Amino acid sequence: MARWASMRVLPNKLGKRARVLLLALVLVGVVAAAIAYSQRSAIRALLSSSHYVGGNPTVTRLHLPTGFSATVYASGLNGPRFFAFGPDGTVFTTERGTGSIVAFGPPDASGKASRRTVVITGLDDPTSVVYFGGALYVGEQNAVTRIALGPDLRAAGKQDIVPNLPTGGQHTTRTVLIGPDGMLYVSIGSTCNNCVETDSHRAAIWQYHLDGSGGRLYARGLRNAVGLAINPWSSQIWITVNGRDNMGDNLPPDTLYALQDGGNYGWPVCQAGTIIDPDLGHPGDCNGVVQPLVNLQAHSAPLGLAFYNSGVFPQRYHGLFVAYHGSWNRSVPIGYKVVFIPLDASGNVAGPPQDFATGWLQNNDDATGRPVGVGVGSDGALYVSDDKYGAIYRITYNT
Repeated sequence: MARWASMRVLPNKLGKRARVLLLALVLVGVVAAAIAYSQRSAIRALLSSSHYVGGNPTVTRLHLPTGFSATVYASGLNGPRFFAFGPDGTVFTTERGTGSIVAFGPPDASGKASRRTVVITGLDDPTSVVYFGGALYVGEQNAVTRIALGPDLRAAGKQDIVPNLPTGGQHTTRTVLIGPDGMLYVSIGSTCNNCVETDSHRAAIWQYHLDGSGGRLYARGLRNAVGLAINPWSSQIWITVNGRDNMGDNLPPDTLYALQDGGNYGWPVCQAGTIIDPDLGHPGDCNGVVQPLVNLQAHSAPLGLAFYNSGVFPQRYHGLFVAYHGSWNRSVPIGYKVVFIPLDASGNVAGPPQDFATGWLQNNDDATGRPVGVGVGSDGALYVSDDKYGAIYRITYNT
């Protein structure tokens, strides 16, 4: 009887050891998954034979054309993205890292912001802002919000005018613009690199009345249209679009388009107007899609764009400025700069992009910053936000 009892104990001991071992393996797996998630960009770059750009954020000594100079207008920000100009030279910027909108006063004699005011906090991933009619319209991940301003530039009221926008996915920024027709335009990127979306809000631009009513699909097939701006010569809305990844270093190009009501821009079956997608496309899928105004270097990640027609810069720099956030999905990194695209007297593209502000990318290995938004202030200077260093630069011309 004692021998049978001892034989029954042995499997119980083995079972306990197996459970301990299994628990240990689960814990190791959880830790490994957490590490993998924290390093997902580097791992993704390694698997795709891409060069991951590291580097410590710091003030960048910008390389500019002769006659131009740059200063740090505002610093110490946590993920500034797009910004807008208000009365008396005030700059309102989104601060993605803190869920805030921050207002800066006009530049002092040294070129730095004369004051700093936190307008509002507690927003959901705010990335774009428009000043219109004494209020701010903010693109949050889950809504477009209207913020009334008090005399001290602090929020005096908040209203979700376009609530319940889809959240999550690969692209979480929401760009808002008030068009020349007084309508509100909202851009929402895709959930993925390349897939067939089931939500018509995704990979599209929607149009609304300023109170958020009357929403309708305005344009589709836009994988991630991040930058929206009004061409002052033609009153068209122009947009920058980030193309899909994993088709090599130079395909498909990123693109610049004019926005068309009802326009189909092709994604995911047609890339950049003429390229049948190798995964989802079929012959004829590019028929009837809107064609780009300009093809931009693939994976340069064009974000903000701004038209310049002020009298401060020389006439040859009256045209379009575009911020390239910079590549991850490319064996040789590219972008991390601001380019200038010349336009003719009617506001049409008159030449290829040319480097304007460089210096953020160091020896194709490190980046001190990543430009995001560009805008022209009432002082005629070009302002550029940098969400890696956490600053806004001010570029002036020395007459």
